[in-house]
Amino acid sequence: MIRIGIVGTSSISERLADAVGAVDGVELGRVASRDPERARAFADRIGAPGVADGLHALLSADDVDAVYLASPNAVHAEQIRAALDAGIPVLVEKPAVLTAGDWNALVQRARDRGVVLLEAMRTAYDPGTRAVADVLPRLGRIRRVSFRYEKRSARYDHVLAGEQTNIFDPALGGSALRDLGVYPLHALVLLFGEPRGIDGSRVGIASGTDGLGSATAEYDGFIADVAWSKITDTALPSEMQGEDASVTIDAIDAPRRLELIPRGGVPEVIEVRAAENPMIGEVERFRDAVLGADITRDQDRTAQTLRLVDRLLERPLR
Repeated sequence: MIRIGIVGTSSISERLADAVGAVDGVELGRVASRDPERARAFADRIGAPGVADGLHALLSADDVDAVYLASPNAVHAEQIRAALDAGIPVLVEKPAVLTAGDWNALVQRARDRGVVLLEAMRTAYDPGTRAVADVLPRLGRIRRVSFRYEKRSARYDHVLAGEQTNIFDPALGGSALRDLGVYPLHALVLLFGEPRGIDGSRVGIASGTDGLGSATAEYDGFIADVAWSKITDTALPSEMQGEDASVTIDAIDAPRRLELIPRGGVPEVIEVRAAENPMIGEVERFRDAVLGADITRDQDRTAQTLRLVDRLLERPLR
């Protein structure tokens, strides 16, 4: 049994804990926080058996075999290094780190030490993403891809009120691109590989980071456009257009309804059956990695996605 310790007491950690409960071979370990009362309250809420006074206490606990990091983006790299040096496998919430260079260095460190390092990119392990891949051959030659993830965050109200909040704080690595934009970018890489070029624009907000943006990626024979936002909502689906058919995708982070529209034919709806918690797949993949599965391709996709993020972050805010 792999006992997973948790760093971070946000809602994403709660969903991870729920996913752990649905996967064979793993169970909850301790919850780590610098605030003991907060850690205890969270551990009681998710059913974790114990707490730890910070990361280093968690890593040295004899009842913790692996860790899940859901801390602010800016501290991921430091925490990953500490876990790897302690020989503890790491599942780190997306974005894994702030730059592709950081990720490459940590992956090498993990390989040198024989320790698992995996990004918790749930889209990569979602049955809906597999359904999207399965429908690709029916589209004919791909000519245009449009992926989007645009969902207004309730915490944007704090920014509008003149306050700072973690997910919009550039000092903590917060941005709409890093938080939501990575989903369509990762899906693009997973389905089509890394584009030969990418360019885009980001719209700044009062916190000092981007609130939304869009990008165009170049592939041989087709183009892909990507949109992300944490300050607006959309009713538009994602879409892939081929010469023989097109398909709309209800949600690129967790596809559940696809509509295939053949050229001159009758539309076909494809419903995807999946567990209610979309994080189950990443927990299963992490378990398999700890048990010896090769995750080289997983790590490479994270690196490719982060390279795209790096390029888009080079552009000034508008």
